[in-house]
Amino acid sequence: MKYLISSFLLLISFLFTPSPQHALPQSDDTESESKVIEYQNKTIPIEILGPVKEALEYFPELRDVSIDFEFREKISGAVMQAQPRLFSLFLDGKEKRKYKIKITRQLDFAEGFYPIENVPHEALVGWIGHELGHVMDYINRSSVNMMRFGIKYYLFDKSVTEAELTADGYAIGCGMGHYILANKHYILNNENFEDDYKDKIKNLYMSPDQILTLQKVLDEELAGQTN
Repeated sequence: MKYLISSFLLLISFLFTPSPQHALPQSDDTESESKVIEYQNKTIPIEILGPVKEALEYFPELRDVSIDFEFREKISGAVMQAQPRLFSLFLDGKEKRKYKIKITRQLDFAEGFYPIENVPHEALVGWIGHELGHVMDYINRSSVNMMRFGIKYYLFDKSVTEAELTADGYAIGCGMGHYILANKHYILNNENFEDDYKDKIKNLYMSPDQILTLQKVLDEELAGQTN
């Protein structure tokens, strides 16, 4: 019983702890109101409707999956975070499971607050595509497997790296390599992001060279299938 309680608490920590890829200081303002659009079993803030719809086009498997894209002013130091909804995880089968992708309303840069929709288009689509890659990973997991995944993610850095590489891999495999690359370049070449954050990107995720190599392999395989 004690083990089950500890495991449940660790899972809760995973569900409410941000992915380290997106850790940044945030504004302390209260959550702002935003018009929400319904689209293919999704709810999307109107400010990022275009980038989200563009990213979703690469994931036809997620067409009927319930995902709420939610603006937050503060996500415990995060920019974006994909999670299964807690009660949906335990009460619904994986086919009916619901998800949310929390997106910070604005980045806190030295020069001031920067609305997320002002991020360069391809970089923003890549950011969203990475989170959809997490959802792709989650939809194939049973609730028990998700519990194990959450515990390992919380306890072991290796599991964090595996999860983030998997999310990038799904996005690149769906044809989003140039978007994922644009996102990495946006972060690594942007002086507004702190060095510690850039180091996390370098150490835990695919490098730009790895992304290009994987995309090249996929392009060659696709060309071989069409010949």
